[in-house]
Amino acid sequence: MTEKETTDRSNVLAKGDLIYKETTRLLFFGIPWPFTHFRIYEADLVIVTGLLNIKENDCYMYRISDVELSKNLLQRIFHLSTVTCFTSDVTDRTIVMKNIRHGSEIKDFILQASEKCRMRRRTVNTQDIGFGAEDMNSADDLH
Repeated sequence: MTEKETTDRSNVLAKGDLIYKETTRLLFFGIPWPFTHFRIYEADLVIVTGLLNIKENDCYMYRISDVELSKNLLQRIFHLSTVTCFTSDVTDRTIVMKNIRHGSEIKDFILQASEKCRMRRRTVNTQDIGFGAEDMNSADDLH
């Protein structure tokens, strides 16, 4: 086995099993629109965009802190939904999976998988309570 094959195999093992593979769809009739694909693994979320120029972006599950599901009227008619993931990822703070099928299942899976990955990595998830660097001068007033 070559070094590249070994690296590729270890990358696949690190991501875990492929759980969902979804494609963004046109809103009307839910026809697949082949320019954005989502591959959801046990420990990784992969977004592939483009037709001629392909861009692949990975987000580790443990970086996803919250997931939101929304459906407008047309999405409800065509059994589609939008899943928004809020992350601590450097490249994408929010990942929007628009007009996909199985949105509720995907949302639930991502929430559970992200929690499992955080527990496995012993990653602490902190919340921003609105105290930023600009508030440092006002912190002196608290004493």
